[in-house]
Amino acid sequence: MSLQQVTDQTWGEVVGRDGLVLVDFWAPWCGPCRMIAPVLEEMAAEAGDKLTVAKLNVDDNPESAAANGVMSIPTLKLFKNGVEVDMIVGFRDKTQLKQWVEQHI
Repeated sequence: MSLQQVTDQTWGEVVGRDGLVLVDFWAPWCGPCRMIAPVLEEMAAEAGDKLTVAKLNVDDNPESAAANGVMSIPTLKLFKNGVEVDMIVGFRDKTQLKQWVEQHI
């Protein structure tokens, strides 16, 4: 599955689906966000049906960022069947991210 863009308007539809959803809260001016983007793209391509990877630009979607308590970016949140199960803040390499996600599958 490829990366999905999520907005304030599509938040419930994307995050509320069955299964595991990884949401990347990012901004275009954020260096670490740009560094993590290819890692997330690769994870999305490899995940198949096990994981949905979604990106939310915090500058364009402040309501969802605020509702999720995002204070720093990049912030990555995992949702399982619509319920938040974990969160990490800051850059992680591919190995760390994969291990983190696999704990929740």
